[in-house]
Amino acid sequence: MAEPHEVNIPEVVAEVTAAFERYEQALGINDVDTLATLFWDSPLTLRYGPNGTLLGHRAIDLFRRNRNIAGVERTLRNTVIKTFGRDFAMADTEATRPDGRMVGRQSQCWVRMPEGWRIVSAHVSDIPDE
Repeated sequence: MAEPHEVNIPEVVAEVTAAFERYEQALGINDVDTLATLFWDSPLTLRYGPNGTLLGHRAIDLFRRNRNIAGVERTLRNTVIKTFGRDFAMADTEATRPDGRMVGRQSQCWVRMPEGWRIVSAHVSDIPDE
């Protein structure tokens, strides 16, 4: 059996946290260029969301550039960043919006690429707030 990867190496957690925070800042101001940079530029990149399945960097980028950003204001809670070794991480969070009706859930798989940390897969969904 292979040795398990070291979990949550502090400096790797810090790197991924910084990338995650950069993503959140870009999302909040609709900085589509930064958002595009943070997703892996590959036809294999995937985003599941309330608007359907987006397969490939190009589809994700087009979605971002053509969407109505009204109502993206949100407050994060229960954010958990886990790293496995030095090159793979998961970022999971919940988000509440000012209307308080729904809780957004977001999961991202991050991989260290030669150009830096990139999201290779993401899943976004909403559930009623209780």
